[in-house]
Amino acid sequence: MKISKLAVLLSVACSAQLALAEQSYTLKVAHFLPANSNAQRNIIEPWCQQLTSESAGRLKCQLYPSMQLGGTPAKLADMARNGVADIVWTAPAYSAGKFPRIEAMELPFMLPVGAKASNPIIWQYYEQYARDDFKGYKVLSIHGDGGMDIHTRGKAVARLEDLKDLKLRASSRTAAKLVEALGAAPVSMPPAQMTESISKGVVDGALASWEVVPPTKLDEVTDHHSAIPAGQPAFSYTVLAMLMNPRKFDSLPEDLRAIIERNSGPALNERFATAWDSFLDKARNATPAEQMVAIDQPAYAAMREAASPLADAWAAELSDKGLDGPALLQGARKLSAQQSR
Repeated sequence: MKISKLAVLLSVACSAQLALAEQSYTLKVAHFLPANSNAQRNIIEPWCQQLTSESAGRLKCQLYPSMQLGGTPAKLADMARNGVADIVWTAPAYSAGKFPRIEAMELPFMLPVGAKASNPIIWQYYEQYARDDFKGYKVLSIHGDGGMDIHTRGKAVARLEDLKDLKLRASSRTAAKLVEALGAAPVSMPPAQMTESISKGVVDGALASWEVVPPTKLDEVTDHHSAIPAGQPAFSYTVLAMLMNPRKFDSLPEDLRAIIERNSGPALNERFATAWDSFLDKARNATPAEQMVAIDQPAYAAMREAASPLADAWAAELSDKGLDGPALLQGARKLSAQQSR
């Protein structure tokens, strides 16, 4: 009788394990851009398809673009932490003050243009200096937007003086401080509001990555796009992150966790970089040549000089909050210099 009961218990346990192994799981993935955006079509969707393929259909994604789960972009990080979404793709800077260390990667003229050049720097900085920012999350990717340029309507920006009295959309507090340092007035708003705001004259343009230009139709309401000298660091960056609810991750079977692991981190950053740079090039090349405004080296140098106090001010601000701001700034500059050689 004892042997029979043991056999039954073993059979039940094996059946339960088998059922768990065969069960399918759907991950709710939310982000702030439209469904036709480069991020969804060329990165998030193929990444999800990779998970589904490697798991033989047991791991799937349900995508919620354009904040379809409710809330604002500023709430995306909290939505992942609280389990409203299983995974979010967001800009940490949208949640002001919650991710202070990673802001070093958004400081003016810190990173080279292009995702392939900048993503390794951002990931290394995250691993060495900014992990504590992301406690409470399973970090799948930390990457950049390829660098921002100035897109304006009516007035071309080729020199520092051209920015005087302009109102420019800024994506983060760091970008807003840069806009202000350059002599313009920053206006904070999510990408979805840029086009309408420019068309109505609420703002004169935007400091934004070329990646958001086609999906937000920014190119339809702007007629000047300022280009910095080749080989120079970008005006600024928006750091972006794919964050997962850790409880959701831990609840998955071991083999499915392994699939997510090997398709995340540097592997996912490389996926972002490849699609990102291709899209940036395509967006730039589709812009009429007469709309491209060259910023020459002296004008660029003047802009860098105007923005130069911002980095030390940022470091001092973090020190006031109990963090080692100067060390974080030095680490960011060191990584950027090493990668840019």
